[in-house]
Amino acid sequence: MIRVRRVYDAPEPGADGVRVLVDRLWPRGLSKEAAAVDSWPRAVTPSAELRKWFHAGGSPGEFRSRYEAELAEPAAVAELERLRELAAEGPVTLLTAVREPASSHAAVLAELLGAGSG
Repeated sequence: MIRVRRVYDAPEPGADGVRVLVDRLWPRGLSKEAAAVDSWPRAVTPSAELRKWFHAGGSPGEFRSRYEAELAEPAAVAELERLRELAAEGPVTLLTAVREPASSHAAVLAELLGAGSG
């Protein structure tokens, strides 16, 4: 099972499983202890260029296309496979600092990993 949650929400030890930060930058104002992040695979995070383009007014549909293209790069493919293996062993929670995780890159990533967000 793969879930998508805000990194600022309190960890749920019985449900979160492996907690994976999927943002390029560390979340503001959050200590590493409070975040309880187990993994931070930057190869599956949107590039700085893609983030800047999107925040400058890029469309969600085009963002998804560009992000999926980035996830087709060899380093990202390897990390995606590792995340799939983790998910086969138990719960994985993708963590992001965005306000609406269900409509973010983390939800796209969860979908590509073969599970819905939730």
